[in-house]
Amino acid sequence: MRLSVGGKVLKVLSYVFLVTGALIILFPFFVTIITSLKTQQQSAESFFALPTSFYLGNFESVFQKAGYLTYFTNSVIITVTSVVCIFLLNPMCAYAISRNMHKKYYKAVYFYVLCGIFVPFQVIMVPLVKYLGTLHLTSQFGLIIMHVTFASSQAIFLLTNYIRSVPPDLEEAASIDGCSTFGSYWRVVLPLIKPMTMTIMVLNALWVWNDFQMPLIILNKDASTWTLPLFQYNFKSQYTYDYNMAFASYLVAMVPVLIVYVCAQKYIVAGLTQGAVKT
Repeated sequence: MRLSVGGKVLKVLSYVFLVTGALIILFPFFVTIITSLKTQQQSAESFFALPTSFYLGNFESVFQKAGYLTYFTNSVIITVTSVVCIFLLNPMCAYAISRNMHKKYYKAVYFYVLCGIFVPFQVIMVPLVKYLGTLHLTSQFGLIIMHVTFASSQAIFLLTNYIRSVPPDLEEAASIDGCSTFGSYWRVVLPLIKPMTMTIMVLNALWVWNDFQMPLIILNKDASTWTLPLFQYNFKSQYTYDYNMAFASYLVAMVPVLIVYVCAQKYIVAGLTQGAVKT
């Protein structure tokens, strides 16, 4: 009887802990929504109160503000290009490494790429800026290269171990039917690793879209090349800060991220669960 009572208490405490954590996480999102739907006068009266009416003028002002659509387009271009490059390059590299792990060269390359996971960005931040400046890559093109480079360590690590769980017999059967090495990879291996590939693409899309530090140090010369996080960081006039318009811009910036995550959530779950067990 004492065990059952203790189990119930533990269950109640776990639910309390989870609900408390959910409220803490959702509260900033709640503040963003209600602030974006209020006028400046309503926010001045009570910042955390619910809006008395749904005021959509903040969203209209956001799109009328000079350059917002330009920064939004910059973020879309950088995110889409980076994710496409990650999809095209990393699975091929991981496939070559996984099928040649018995060779010293490929094993050395694997561990060299893996070292990138353990190096904090702050350690290489200053040399990176100097290096990119020397190569004249302090632009959106240089930022895309850096995003693809920094994503490769984790992506190759996850994909290499995932591909090793795919039986090589399938590729041998494809080669007997006339497939080349690339044909076996593209038609046999790539569809089988789709859950992990989609997981990596979605996680990196969220990271690139919300990234602030690298655009801050790479795109600081030309304001027209800024991404949305940089624009929102500088979302102020000379003497005032319009919180209502700023929160409306935050909410607009979150919409693409939420859509991508909701549409690809099943692939993330499949990638994590299928990659947890080797068959």
